[in-house]
Amino acid sequence: MTQIYRTLAVSLLLGTATAAMAATTELPLASSLPANVVKISPVVPGMGEHWADPKDLPLGPIYGVSEGRIIFFEFMIDRDTLTKGTSFTDLKSKVSIPFPPVEHVDFDWEPKGHEGYTVPHYDVHFYFVPHNEHMAIKP
Repeated sequence: MTQIYRTLAVSLLLGTATAAMAATTELPLASSLPANVVKISPVVPGMGEHWADPKDLPLGPIYGVSEGRIIFFEFMIDRDTLTKGTSFTDLKSKVSIPFPPVEHVDFDWEPKGHEGYTVPHYDVHFYFVPHNEHMAIKP
C-alpha cells in the first residue's frame, strides 16, 4: 500500500510541476510590453523587475517581469484617493496587453510608500503565477 501512495504522490507532484511549467510558458513575453514602457526597477525580491510607461504613474499599470515573462500587473493607489471615495473600475482596460488568468491578488499597504512612490499607498498586484513561485525570485 505504501508504494501505491508514494507512486500517487510522485505522479501528483509531477503533474502539478508540469502544469505550472506549461502555465509559465503561456505567460506573455516581456518583448510584448507596449513601446513606451521602460524598466523602473531592477529585480525586487519576491516580485521581479518592474516596467511602466512613466505617463501612467503612479497608478499604473506596472508590469512585473521575471525570466523574460510578465508575471503580474500592479496598480498603486494612494491613501488619500481611497479616503475621498474614489472608485477604480475596469483597471483591466488600462493594461495594453492581454490579461492572463489571475492566480491570486495581493493588496499591500505601504504606510511610508517605497522607492519610486513615497506617499502612503496600496500596491495591488494581480499575479499570474503561484505565490510560492514569485516569492522565490531573487536579484
